[in-house]
Amino acid sequence: MTYKLKFVPSALKEWEKLGDTVRKEFKKALEKRVINPCIPKQKLSGFSNIYKIKLRSAGYRLVYEVIEKEVVILVLAVAKRDKDEVYDKLSKRKVELTPV
Repeated sequence: MTYKLKFVPSALKEWEKLGDTVRKEFKKALEKRVINPCIPKQKLSGFSNIYKIKLRSAGYRLVYEVIEKEVVILVLAVAKRDKDEVYDKLSKRKVELTPV
């Protein structure tokens, strides 16, 4: 089953600010995730259905929520890992996150 990809507005703005190379790398990873979004190793602790994609070489993270009943991957934040910036943005977002 293939999932739809959606962005919260603030994550879309972050996505648009990315350089072409970083965006291409994330696109490759997202193409795989729309087919198989729930990778246990990439799950964020403390949340249910929240996962990350890491670009180690670029130092970026993309955090998304899997919404099973809508068959949607919702991108919540895209940022540098530097000083946990992406995770700080995630915690400040006014998105309904489901704690474990």
